[in-house]
Amino acid sequence: MSGAPPGIVALDALGPTGPFRARRRVTVEEVTGRPAAELSLVPELFVSRALAALRRAEEMPVDDRVAALARAGQAFATATVAGLPPAAYQHLVSRVSGLPLSVVRRAADTIARAAADAHRAVRQARPHSAVDHWRDPATRAGCAVWCRRGEVFAVLAAGNHPAVHAQWLQALALGFRVAVRPSQREPLTAHRLITALREAGFGPDHVVLLPTDHHTADRILTHADLATVYGSTETLRAYAGNPLVLPQGPGRSKILITADTDWTPWIDTLVASVGHEAGTACVNATAVLVEGDPTPVAQALAEHLAALPVLPPHDERAVLPAQPLATAHALNKHLLDHAAGATTWLGKDGVLADLGDGSAVLRPAVHQLDHPGDERAGLEMPFPCVWVTPWTREAGLTPLRHTLALTALTQDETLIDALVGEPTISGVHIGPHPTHLSTPAMPHDAFLAEFLMRTKAVIR
Repeated sequence: MSGAPPGIVALDALGPTGPFRARRRVTVEEVTGRPAAELSLVPELFVSRALAALRRAEEMPVDDRVAALARAGQAFATATVAGLPPAAYQHLVSRVSGLPLSVVRRAADTIARAAADAHRAVRQARPHSAVDHWRDPATRAGCAVWCRRGEVFAVLAAGNHPAVHAQWLQALALGFRVAVRPSQREPLTAHRLITALREAGFGPDHVVLLPTDHHTADRILTHADLATVYGSTETLRAYAGNPLVLPQGPGRSKILITADTDWTPWIDTLVASVGHEAGTACVNATAVLVEGDPTPVAQALAEHLAALPVLPPHDERAVLPAQPLATAHALNKHLLDHAAGATTWLGKDGVLADLGDGSAVLRPAVHQLDHPGDERAGLEMPFPCVWVTPWTREAGLTPLRHTLALTALTQDETLIDALVGEPTISGVHIGPHPTHLSTPAMPHDAFLAEFLMRTKAVIR
């Protein structure tokens, strides 16, 4: 990567004919305000031509795709890619995103595993009775063939966590050509991953990096067959009801504790659900609902979370996120405004810890509410912040709906039946499994392939 001022990483767009250094560029800053990288922003014409090239590209054989994905994942995590060794990349992402270095390292490993497992992951979503190709002998008697819903998949990525780039690798495994519009907040991961994919064998007309402004990003969606868009609830309203767009918004993950379960042996599970990944992931618990008195739960959470150290993100011991000072002040005010009238166990005087270098660490917050229907229990913040509320059988599933991951500490199998059957709860962890827990067999908000693929009747 060259062409940027000395000491600044140049992040070129990665088009269908190779890297492209645009005239229009933006500076990517560390949370301290120090310039870290220079990102090229491509115009609409570049976008339309790039997507057209992806559409014309020939499909790679499946075995070649699987092997290339594994090579790319290994290189992403362990090799020098686009001039950056792994440690340099990880430290730079930590300083830019404000995520603790340990979180960035885990994310790199997550992406590497996701690349190696992408083919296996999409196979888990294929209906048992379907086959992969019309030439399969089963089609002679008539059967279902698993087919792509299109050829070009677009990703409008988030910048809150590097691991958001793990899932779209499954689209490459299925033979889609992929266009990624990275977040201007943290474009380093997308640039590194796509460079590794190209070096591993994917053609430049199979996966492209298209940094753009917000207006031009919509043009990417226009030219793609299918897309996934990350954003806030307000941002995603524009795509509501569009069957060609898979929205990825706040997780609003939760923990439910019923009266038949002693939660005290599992306080570490509760704390990890709130604070793992520095509290920045959609699978971090936003609310804890307690049947009975929630006060002891709120108090215990506050005691444990208060012990987390305040350190700059690049410190090996850091576990909390940092933000530019102005952003941290805005988040702090937003939280204090919403917490008015709640019982505050942690963060009464705010959550901002000024590091004196232009950035601030965001400390944890624990608030207790009086009613399970209080809308503040759905307020998701980019740091460990949890709302503890009472829950009653009369309240039922209503305060538990619209949840990405729900940990249920309960012995009530009838209630578990209802939780698993609730369409707006994407995942149920029964027992002391933290909300962030995942295995290769567990889909994240359903399998991506459920959106990308369909079955088609074929007989020959």
